[in-house]
Amino acid sequence: MINMIGTAQMMTVIAKEEEYFMLEKRGVEVKLPLTNASNLDLAVGDTETVFIYRDYDHEVVATTIIPKAQVGKFAWGTVTDVRKDLGVFVDIGIPKDVVVSMDDMPALNHLWPKKNDRLMIMLRVDEKERIWGVLGEEHDFKAISTKATQDMFNKNVTGTVYRLLKVGTFVITEDGHIGFVHETERTSEPRLGQKLDARVIAVKPDGTLNLSLRGRVHEVLGDDAEMILTYLRSVGGKMAFSDKSDPDAIRAKFGVSKAQFKRALGSLMKERRIKQEDGFTYLIEEDSEK
Repeated sequence: MINMIGTAQMMTVIAKEEEYFMLEKRGVEVKLPLTNASNLDLAVGDTETVFIYRDYDHEVVATTIIPKAQVGKFAWGTVTDVRKDLGVFVDIGIPKDVVVSMDDMPALNHLWPKKNDRLMIMLRVDEKERIWGVLGEEHDFKAISTKATQDMFNKNVTGTVYRLLKVGTFVITEDGHIGFVHETERTSEPRLGQKLDARVIAVKPDGTLNLSLRGRVHEVLGDDAEMILTYLRSVGGKMAFSDKSDPDAIRAKFGVSKAQFKRALGSLMKERRIKQEDGFTYLIEEDSEK
């Protein structure tokens, strides 16, 4: 029986009872509960492809729902529950969730998946004929990945975290590209299975991506730059502040550090919105730009 559990099998109907069909293959008999059957009109002698598993009563049963994740086959599943004393429960489509053992989870609890996160798993069956989920490894993701092209540089992508390292986070995007987020390109460490929105900062020769979770510079500086523009307009287009001004005076007036202030000024000068002369900053009127 252990060779059938966790796999799809073509079986023959040998009996129909009040609550189930009895199926058979090579001398092995398995119940197909009517609640698990998509076709209630099966007759003795018909064949049906079913998936074999142990239900919540620990009985080996069949279902006509054929999950993509099976013994020897990886597929995505959705996290439905987390138990720190056992592991993570994953929905692969069948009536019973599959558990990924706590032994396969990150050492730090806050990096465990949460409900509705995604994990790519394969099934394995232990000596007690219990089904467990097994996380995909690096070579498994490489096998299903596609190479990215250079035109993806600076594009936004969405992906799922599949591997955690001290130096960074591995992600596979919705388009199947493998990406790496270096620890310097994230503000906090993402958890396993988490969905991320990232930006492509490099396309490597092997077709993998370097990603950043930080905003583009103009996005990060947007609020500070807009604040400076608003202030300049309110004082007639000239202020006695520049990138040389005293840090305490800058913080007292604008509520930001000198470094933030300088970056905001730099972005505005790059966009030709302001200019600096003799310790003053001047607003360049929009209608004077060419």
